[in-house]
Amino acid sequence: MNKIDQPRIEDFIKSLSKDELKYMNRLVVERLKLIHQMEAIETMSRYNLGDRVEFETEDGRIIRGHIIKLNKKTVSLRTDEGAKWNVAPVFLRLI
Repeated sequence: MNKIDQPRIEDFIKSLSKDELKYMNRLVVERLKLIHQMEAIETMSRYNLGDRVEFETEDGRIIRGHIIKLNKKTVSLRTDEGAKWNVAPVFLRLI
């Protein structure tokens, strides 16, 4: 967004009633969800069943395994130790 648009958008928003703001909020939230879904689909498309991947846990461990299922929002993988994890694709790296 360029700087010319910002003041116009701000003025427009300031002119809206409470009901109009609620409606606009719903539109913005729906648009953000759609963008997030498109990004998730794009990220998910990088992976295939059987791909060898790794990710880092919150405590710093590196977990490696193979993709066994591509879910709507996560990737299911079976680790080298036999455990099953569901991980958001943004945290995975191909190895």
